[in-house]
Amino acid sequence: MTDARTTGPRAPLGVRATRWSRAVAARCHRRWTAQVGPADRGDVPGWVLVTLMTAGLVTALWMIAGPALGGVFEDAISSVTGP
Repeated sequence: MTDARTTGPRAPLGVRATRWSRAVAARCHRRWTAQVGPADRGDVPGWVLVTLMTAGLVTALWMIAGPALGGVFEDAISSVTGP
């Protein structure tokens, strides 16, 4: 149901601006999807692999250097708080 006051070239400025902004947004969306394509979702298996490898490296380093890092932390805390 359209109103005669909100259609045509004599519509209020706010209505015309809203129509114009929607038209610009739709045109930008069409251009973007034409360039990129809707099926471009990224490389999910690659990100999963990077995340798992990072977690594995952190775990391995923690196992190797954990006691030494604990000693450094304890020394730092004891030097700040005193004996």
